[in-house]
Amino acid sequence: MTSRFADSLAVGADLAATAERAIGQALSRLGDQADLVCFFICGDEPEDVAAAGLRAMSLAPGAQVIGCSATGVIGDGHGVELAPAVSAWAATLEGARLTTFALETLTAEDGFVVVGLPERSPDDHVGILLADPYTFPTDAFVERSGEVLGDLPLIGGLANGMGGRGSVRLFADGQVYTEGAIGVMISGKVNVSTVVSQGCRPIGPSMVVTRAEENVLLELAGQPALGRLEDIVSELDEDDRELVASGLQIGLAMDEYAERHERGDFLIRGVLGIDPDREAVAIGDVVEVGRTVRFQVRDAATADEDLYDLLDAHREELGRVEGALLFSCNGRGSAMFGTADHDAVALRDTLGPIGMAGFFAAGEVGPVAGHNHVHGFTASALVFSSSSR
Repeated sequence: MTSRFADSLAVGADLAATAERAIGQALSRLGDQADLVCFFICGDEPEDVAAAGLRAMSLAPGAQVIGCSATGVIGDGHGVELAPAVSAWAATLEGARLTTFALETLTAEDGFVVVGLPERSPDDHVGILLADPYTFPTDAFVERSGEVLGDLPLIGGLANGMGGRGSVRLFADGQVYTEGAIGVMISGKVNVSTVVSQGCRPIGPSMVVTRAEENVLLELAGQPALGRLEDIVSELDEDDRELVASGLQIGLAMDEYAERHERGDFLIRGVLGIDPDREAVAIGDVVEVGRTVRFQVRDAATADEDLYDLLDAHREELGRVEGALLFSCNGRGSAMFGTADHDAVALRDTLGPIGMAGFFAAGEVGPVAGHNHVHGFTASALVFSSSSR
């Protein structure tokens, strides 16, 4: 198998012309031959974004093409936030089978039904998912994806638009979608893997949940949850206390049988608030009694270290990497690192001058410990290596 990848980034207020430039540059670097093309558009007016997306799809008639709107895009080793721009990524994948799809939600008596998923095949490797966060139940769909997709990894992100609700545009198979989700299934002779960097550092000890109601922690290790948290915070230095004040997180251990739980062993969720009367802590997930948890903090230095460590380990395991798609939280970039380029530069630093593009998402999709989840403040990447399987 041979794989070749290219990316490009174009900036300009005329979105249709900018999209044409971005797609054209990416395709030209592959000799105008591509099997899969992904593009991401940041623009002020949804109608202009839609027109640019239609133009982009028309330029690669022989390829499977998907894309979405965003509030920032990544390409050519850079990020562009809140400004008219288009990033494009193109790949030739000899031996791969690519199946694009569009998902919609139908209401049912006991909830909802998602239709549009392609039939599974034994040689499916990964599904890329781009969703409208306002109309598609991404969290519920992703968390329960194992019931339908088995162990198939999902990677991608929640699209957005500069106008928020109603401004999201999704693109697949030459069509423009204003709701739902789209994506592509990658199957056959291709070597792909995922990297999910949650960028947190544990504080305090690991503790077992001994009493809880839905997403409210009442007791940790037999003591009131709020008291446990206060004890942990009291032992922190001033810098870490500031991190706690600016946004405390909690990690849910993914392997209850591990002897120790360190950074990277947890699914990160936010701490939503406290209830002093009940001495309880509310978090952004439902936790069962018996689950091991550990409080976490996040800052730029920790997020930087976590991403570089994961990418270094990934490169050592896979060898030569040829291409990647990057879905980075819109709370990272300038807001976290002071530059929109950080995550793109990290991939180039560790994986080399590969074809890599993506966008700043309103939520990132990626597997942790073999289970698909929707994340926040995460960098999720789909990595293509040169060895086949």
